[in-house]
Amino acid sequence: MSDTHGCFDDTLREFLADVDEIWHAGDFGSIETADAIARFKPLIGVRGNIDGGTTRIVYPEYRVWECEGVRVMMTHIGGYPGRYDSRAYARLMKCHPQLFIAGHSHILKVQYDKNYGWLFVNPGAAGCYGFHHVRTAIRMVIDGSEMREMEVGEWPRQVSHKI
Repeated sequence: MSDTHGCFDDTLREFLADVDEIWHAGDFGSIETADAIARFKPLIGVRGNIDGGTTRIVYPEYRVWECEGVRVMMTHIGGYPGRYDSRAYARLMKCHPQLFIAGHSHILKVQYDKNYGWLFVNPGAAGCYGFHHVRTAIRMVIDGSEMREMEVGEWPRQVSHKI
């Protein structure tokens, strides 16, 4: 998920109840939100452009790791296929992931980039604040080198103050 902007409520907890870990592509909104997510499930995250203070210290701008047999790269501002952010693109060319996750746009987008051979995922905005009208998050299964069973959660955006 991405762009929670301070919101981690029961809607997200229900959607993510069965996942092994949560990946957050930035704009937590506060370290308290990141901590609430991390108490709920193991968390891998990156900071976003609105994240300051302790969140900027705890969470890096870019993260690359292996999940099962899949190399993953995640950042907040990454662009999308055909229009990658130049800083993200340079890192992509170095690590050649099979899965590239970025947030920031608040627009859910899943696209296979045939030019580079990776799956691009922007989970949209899971939070209750921003210009988006629908909250979204994605969950999927990674089994060995196979990525499958991708599922989109979609909810009306209603202001919630629950962390």
